[in-house]
Amino acid sequence: IADRQEGIGVCGWILVSLSFLLVLITFPISIWACIKVVREYERAVVFRLGRILSKKAKGPGIILVLPCTDTFVKVDLRMVTCKIPPQEILTRDAVTAQVDGVVHYRIHSAVCAVANITDVHSATLLLAQTTLRNVLGTQSLAQLLAGREDIAHSIQATLNSATKQWGVKVARVEIKDIRIPMAMQRAMAAEAEAARETKAKVVAAEGERNASKALQKASMVLTESPAGLPLRYLQTLTAVAAQNNSTIVFPLPINIFGSLGQKSTGE
Repeated sequence: IADRQEGIGVCGWILVSLSFLLVLITFPISIWACIKVVREYERAVVFRLGRILSKKAKGPGIILVLPCTDTFVKVDLRMVTCKIPPQEILTRDAVTAQVDGVVHYRIHSAVCAVANITDVHSATLLLAQTTLRNVLGTQSLAQLLAGREDIAHSIQATLNSATKQWGVKVARVEIKDIRIPMAMQRAMAAEAEAARETKAKVVAAEGERNASKALQKASMVLTESPAGLPLRYLQTLTAVAAQNNSTIVFPLPINIFGSLGQKSTGE
């Protein structure tokens, strides 16, 4: 927006001069109508005969507005938190979901926010809704559930490029909640349970294989040492006695059964 003060024409200068003269004639009563106070978080865009007075908005502090020729619009520069209503989307893998979010933005150029768009807050909200649907429609359900931060950054970059000419800066976009149908939730739960059972079976089979290898090595060690097997037998008895003291175990050497078999065969 260029400074068009010099383009108001001869008639415009006459009206401005008459406005100044009116202020001087009715001084000091008119000064109360001409002085406006702009707060620290506000800026005032002043129009003189329908044209923006300068490239930069006025404020904060006291500004002077001429009667009859000047009007002004106050713009709030504080951060605005806008809630995006739940949007029903269709993901890339043909799954319907409802997604809502939050957009944090602020106006950094009051002149652009007033001169370039009718309602900057409504336009930003509608653009956020449309961008949310467009971006999420290109993602699968797994990407949507796992990559919320990346999707939020993508939406933020798209909004910033579109709202730059409105004088709006999008500070943060957050995807708040993702709702999927109950049938899809049950199917996903069944799939996850089957995957966990498969993993548990694989882990158990791996443990059995490792245990069999360890037992094979242990049997080879016991074969090399004849006294090792009775010692292992006594350790097993000690463990059983520690667990249940009421159990009485009588150890019998295994070779006794072999000798008994030989005697019965000889008879």
